[in-house]
Amino acid sequence: MNWDQVAGQWKQMKGQMRQKWGKLTDSDWEIVAGKRDEFLGKLQERYGYTREQAEHELENWERTQTHTHTETHTHAR
Repeated sequence: MNWDQVAGQWKQMKGQMRQKWGKLTDSDWEIVAGKRDEFLGKLQERYGYTREQAEHELENWERTQTHTHTETHTHAR
């Protein structure tokens, strides 16, 4: 998933991301506001991840979103 897509659809994506990363506060989400580096920093802060762990978690989530997005478009046809 392209992070520019996330930033462009922030309100929609934020809801999906909140389900996965519930430890982030409303204030955290406002600070992140679609910025990948800010998001990774918040994952490190709230979950105690290393930078590599945060990257890995986000990449896994992005893969599932890409897969889900592709399935939705395939079934809609």
